[in-house]
Amino acid sequence: MKIENRQQWLLVVTVAVGLLYALDQSVLEPLAGWWKSRAKTVAALRTQVHDGRLLVQREAGLRSRWNGMRTNTLPANASLAEQQVLKAFDSWSRESGASVNGITPQWNNDSSQDYLTLNCRVEASGNLGTLSRFLYDIEKDPMALKLESVELSTRDNTGQQLTLDLQISGLVLGSQLQTQ
Repeated sequence: MKIENRQQWLLVVTVAVGLLYALDQSVLEPLAGWWKSRAKTVAALRTQVHDGRLLVQREAGLRSRWNGMRTNTLPANASLAEQQVLKAFDSWSRESGASVNGITPQWNNDSSQDYLTLNCRVEASGNLGTLSRFLYDIEKDPMALKLESVELSTRDNTGQQLTLDLQISGLVLGSQLQTQ
């Protein structure tokens, strides 16, 4: 092969490789990125559609559960709500055998007119069986209460006498909320 032909051939190959590289960088790379982004969007939309279909299938059960929750919320009157919670704690302590040492209620309005929460800090004492039964009674009750935190500590060296500190919040729904 002649040197001139070889140089021309190398020049043509170099220009072709440069053009292919420029084509790859300016057209193919953006198209590949767009395609990957589109594939992610399609996958997310498919997941949302699937979740939506499941939600529609469970609509009756969810509405029934929500209506049950709404009917078991605390009364809109603050003093009645506190009284209801205090009676419930009294009942749970009698049923379980746990001693309630103190209940500190505090109202919390999260700048919403749709709901209030009654936060209660509760201290109870007893052995492991009575305190676990106390927690069970709180959890199984249909009243709209949520255990926010639970702290268990011992009062003696053998661990037979325990102290239970609870942070519980109760829900009050409604547009005519009355607080003191």
